[in-house]
Amino acid sequence: MTPQQARELVELALVQVAPDADLAALPPDADFRDILELDSLDFLGFVETLSDISGYRIEEDDYPAFSSVVSGARFLAAHAGTK
Repeated sequence: MTPQQARELVELALVQVAPDADLAALPPDADFRDILELDSLDFLGFVETLSDISGYRIEEDDYPAFSSVVSGARFLAAHAGTK
């Protein structure tokens, strides 16, 4: 998976849990949980959605890697296909 593909999947998952989010205005390295005001259930929904659409099982230990679009995409691109 390329970094661009991973980023698109992260953004797609975010839109699923925060449909009104303006991702174009979201700084790619900003903590999207704070900016989009995602609570823990929203974040869990994001992780589950991302796991489903990427085919990569995201473990709870991996959650810190998904604090921003860039860090989540980087993690996903590096790890997808390894588990």
